[in-house]
Amino acid sequence: MKTLFQYTLIGAVALTGTACNDSSSKKPFNQLPGFIQGEVHSTQYDGVTDDLLTGGLGASGLASATAPAFDDPLNPTPEELRTLAIYNNYRALVDTVPGGGYGEFFGPQVDSSGEGLIAGNEYLAYMTVNGSDVPVTVMVQVPASFDPEQACMVTAPSSGSRGIYGAIGTAGEWGLKKGCAVVYTDKGTGTGSHNLATNSAQRIDGTLTQADEPVQFRADLDAQARADFDAAWPDRFAYKHAHSKANPEADWGRHVLQSIEFGFYVLNEEFGQETGNGRKVIKVKPKDTLVIASSVSNGGGASVRAAELDDKGLIDGVAVSEPNVNPQVDTSFTIRQGSGPELAEHSRSLLDYTTALAVYQGCANIAPEVRDVAPLNATFNNFTIAENICNSLANKGLVTGATTDDRASDALRILEEEVGIQPEQNLLAPVHFGLAVAQSISTTYANAYGQAGVEDRLCDISLAATGAGGAVTPITAAQEAALFSASNGIPPSAGVNLVYDGAEGQPTNLGASASPSTSQQDYGLDALLCLRSLALGTDAVTGSPLSGDAAEWSERIADGVEQIRASGNLRGKPTVFVTGRADAILPINHTSRPYFGLNQRVEGSNSKLRYYEILNAHHLDVLNGFPGIADRYVPLHHYFFQALDLVWANLADKQALPPSQVVRTVPRGDMATPLSEANLTPINPSPDAGDRIVFADDQVQIPD
Repeated sequence: MKTLFQYTLIGAVALTGTACNDSSSKKPFNQLPGFIQGEVHSTQYDGVTDDLLTGGLGASGLASATAPAFDDPLNPTPEELRTLAIYNNYRALVDTVPGGGYGEFFGPQVDSSGEGLIAGNEYLAYMTVNGSDVPVTVMVQVPASFDPEQACMVTAPSSGSRGIYGAIGTAGEWGLKKGCAVVYTDKGTGTGSHNLATNSAQRIDGTLTQADEPVQFRADLDAQARADFDAAWPDRFAYKHAHSKANPEADWGRHVLQSIEFGFYVLNEEFGQETGNGRKVIKVKPKDTLVIASSVSNGGGASVRAAELDDKGLIDGVAVSEPNVNPQVDTSFTIRQGSGPELAEHSRSLLDYTTALAVYQGCANIAPEVRDVAPLNATFNNFTIAENICNSLANKGLVTGATTDDRASDALRILEEEVGIQPEQNLLAPVHFGLAVAQSISTTYANAYGQAGVEDRLCDISLAATGAGGAVTPITAAQEAALFSASNGIPPSAGVNLVYDGAEGQPTNLGASASPSTSQQDYGLDALLCLRSLALGTDAVTGSPLSGDAAEWSERIADGVEQIRASGNLRGKPTVFVTGRADAILPINHTSRPYFGLNQRVEGSNSKLRYYEILNAHHLDVLNGFPGIADRYVPLHHYFFQALDLVWANLADKQALPPSQVVRTVPRGDMATPLSEANLTPINPSPDAGDRIVFADDQVQIPD
């Protein structure tokens, strides 16, 4: 690897206002933006021994079930950490199992030569935004095929809480193969972890350090406070998304806009002509560059927010999949699917519906309607604990029924009828509960929205490695060395788990813990009810107003949620949303569907948003590699790439975007049958009336 350049900048010029209007953004794109802190690291990849997209593994290496190994597991090199991070992040979002579409409809080798390795340069740095000194990682990849005369750029903010390579297999792959520069950011979340026992944290390249030097994240504790905390609660971790005290989601849009500005600076460093004053003549300008804001899930939500804030016209179009958007609540319109009931209570916040899932789904898993038909339910969930959860909920008056089946069915009813969860989620929700998705999101986002520190241990939940019986234990050196590459930034992940410090007996892994109020192993229901109460603003059991610290935290969390609400104003930008109807993480009645309605309210006839709801598709395509799931679902990833293609064709070739519609895919029915074009019904340029999604009579109308 060859270092091309490094710059050092002391201090940062922070953002002001609601968009990217800081003093640095007034600089021309041949000056390093003032929001960049520290060094800009640049590395050249030859596309043979290593590359931008696959970390040198190639398409077959990414598909291999054998992960790349470190020569020294306790001291991996930055190059080894990067390769493993690319491997894990790619496979976390894309189904690479044979027959599921990898290598035929998507993958590095599709529309590429050989193994799909892509040569080019990669630039990595830290940046900050106004009001926070928490480092945000930003990266630009410039493929060797980039043509400054036909310049293009794609944003790739990380999905979930992932690190800087979190969108490598989604927006990253599409953009690099298109010859575009790809600009990434971890959105102030990322895999930054701080071992409070040892003071170890990750540098920007993922290597560990205990020294006082720039790192991705350290908790806001001085040495004495950290020692006191470790004495009381040994071997705990702080994580950047949960414990930065910054509510990073409030700035996700600004992170994306800054990444675009940094991208233009990098491009002009590469392609601008030298002048006598040490700067380069600007050759790559926003007005001559096609810029698509993109990514999936949280990354998609960040790009949507960037488009809303883009008062400088940096973004030309938006193409996102399953975006995590929390639309401003607008009760002037309803949502209706087919001839079903009208839904007026849409646009619930992520924390609202996710804490509901955390509380009720464990019981709903054993409802007769889903117990034996939801794939992998018994594999991922302990039915004895599920029965205990049902009993605990019943004893607290939160579900009704004389039998466990009745109680579980009532829990399912509550999620569908009272929370607005789609019935199509029911087959996948048990797997997500078993993977602790709702539990981990509830914990992380409650802390983030309330700007809590690790020392606050909100709802008596902390983060640590756990051993036999769920007891806290020091993390192994090998696990910690790999956290940058293996963690998704939101425990439980890569050996760091959710710990219920208030569990009966001793602090215990949340999933194995018994609640003090029940004295039975019920997945720490008391802790989950605490999080639910903070989200609701009232006691989740009694309905009474909160008091004391709980009331204060709930108010702070409510303020944090308001900071992340989306306006629905896309500034007339051509935009495509694709979302799976069976999304069991981000329910469509609270994300894509109401955002579409809000946008119609805000932009009216000026709206260029198209919403494509894909049947038989869900949030995590990686699950399609499992029996029982592969049979029923098609890859949403395929339609994400179609969304990018459609926005590109609209911007570059003036092709009209197809009307909003339901896309009726055809499941494979048998995992042994390879996915084919017959399964992947294309987005229709002229859909039948019965397939069109419309906004009419104050209602988002969705065909069955």
